[in-house]
Amino acid sequence: MKYLLQKKILIVIAMVTIIMTTGIFLYVEKGNEYEKMNYKKFTELLDENKVEKVTLSSSPYIKVILDSGKEFKTQNPRIENFKEKLLLHEVEVIEEEFSFNSKNIISIFIFLGVLVFFVYYGKKGGGAKSAQKEITDMANIDINNDEKRTRFKNIAGNEEAKESLVEIVDFIKNPDKYEKYGARIPRGVLLYGSPGTGKTLLAKAVSGEASVPFFPVNGSDFIQVYAGVGASRIRSLFKKARKLGKAVIFIDEIDALGKNRKNSIGGNDESDRTLNALLTEMSGFNENQGIVVIGATNRIDILDKALLRPGRFDRQIEVGLPDRMSRYNILKLHGLNKPLDKSVNLMELADKTVYFSGAKLENLMNESAIIAARNNDEFINMSHIDKAFYSMLIGSEKKDKSSISVDEKSITAYHEAGHALISKLICPENRVTKVSIIPSTKGAGGFTMNIYKDKMYQTKRDIEKNIMVSLAGRAAEELVFGEEDITTGASNDLERATMLSLKLVSKFGMDKNMGLLSYERLYGNNIVSNEKIIGRVKEKVEELYEETKSIIKDNLDILKDIAKGLMEYEMLDESQLESIINT
Repeated sequence: MKYLLQKKILIVIAMVTIIMTTGIFLYVEKGNEYEKMNYKKFTELLDENKVEKVTLSSSPYIKVILDSGKEFKTQNPRIENFKEKLLLHEVEVIEEEFSFNSKNIISIFIFLGVLVFFVYYGKKGGGAKSAQKEITDMANIDINNDEKRTRFKNIAGNEEAKESLVEIVDFIKNPDKYEKYGARIPRGVLLYGSPGTGKTLLAKAVSGEASVPFFPVNGSDFIQVYAGVGASRIRSLFKKARKLGKAVIFIDEIDALGKNRKNSIGGNDESDRTLNALLTEMSGFNENQGIVVIGATNRIDILDKALLRPGRFDRQIEVGLPDRMSRYNILKLHGLNKPLDKSVNLMELADKTVYFSGAKLENLMNESAIIAARNNDEFINMSHIDKAFYSMLIGSEKKDKSSISVDEKSITAYHEAGHALISKLICPENRVTKVSIIPSTKGAGGFTMNIYKDKMYQTKRDIEKNIMVSLAGRAAEELVFGEEDITTGASNDLERATMLSLKLVSKFGMDKNMGLLSYERLYGNNIVSNEKIIGRVKEKVEELYEETKSIIKDNLDILKDIAKGLMEYEMLDESQLESIINT
């Protein structure tokens, strides 16, 4: 309390000093105010030899004294030979290197006042006292007690995760029911999965369904410079939660404070103290107290094993990307408050949005609504949704295409035709919904929208086909324009082909020459330094590239027809593409 009082007094003194200083010098400035005169009038007086003295400075105005003694200021012309012109009229010229007026003085006083304040505050309030304030702030987390709370019915998809969490809600609401059977309430639930899959929403829903306070924090909030602050924040947070009896503590990005300690020596650094405090608090709950900790992470693989053992995060629930039906339900949920046209087919959209997270689907519907509003259309139709869909994936279409030559347009057409042709020939289960040679704002010269079939597993041949589709653009360029005229347009394709080939060889054990070993496990980040693995990846890519070229060579006429269609229309949809291939 004494420290807070001193701080308040210091702030008041600093503010009063600044205000008084500003007032005094503004008053002085007002007393020294010169009359303004336009520059034309000044030149007339100069030509009449009525100007006696001129003071030049870097300010926007110059000071002038007439032979009558009258003083005024006029605009500084900042022109060459101005001083020479004055001297020729026998005017006394005074040059100021720096105009030290009241505004400069005020600025200096304000700067010095703020500097003194922070220096004093840094000495008096740093270290332990500053750390204590950090702890107090952590204890004052807002508690979400709004009437409109998130419920499980507000979340589409994630049915398996919701089913597991429904039981947690019952634990919180009816602890006596489980105490009768000698069951212990799970102290922690860890939600893990890709970003945007709804982990935070699920945690909010647990709090909303159980009608208990919700404490949302981030793992990075506990990582501090001062020794002991992180651990104190943890204790302060749990202390406040206990006062309320029942609560949900949600720690997002828990991997920020819960990383594996295997490389630590002695366990005395700040991050270890913070993690130990969390482990202690989670183990120290009284039985059936009604407080549940929910953690969320995208990297469960790097979490410390002590966090994952029973008694800490008892339940670990994967929150994965939504399947086809879940995507439909998410789209339907986010379309409820939007004026969708009757032509909008959400199930068809769900088919197109493979590998979209819940957050990405919500953003898709929101962007569609923005486009419709921008056009002042009455309803959101499929054209709005399609535009938002392609904009999210490859960027908006470039308006100015005048810089693109016919030759460059032709190269792009054959490149994209190669992707589309190989995809349709070797992956008939995939959908090629659009092929375009219109450049985008994300730097793509064109694109081929290849929608993969929603599968639980990928076979070896599936991966090889995906590699071949990636290599098809470069293969088409080489066959049509020659090996010496291939372009840089395949750079992203080659990255994808390399990544898939590396995983096939080193992670999935699908290459006979390399055996059934997980080389990623053996070498970790140093896998790229293994010449044998890199050599085999190179051989695999070259084998599939030759196979891709062979297929395109056998269907060269179709490739040319697709490229011709792209040159004419710049964009082909699925039906147009199939018409060309089947003709």
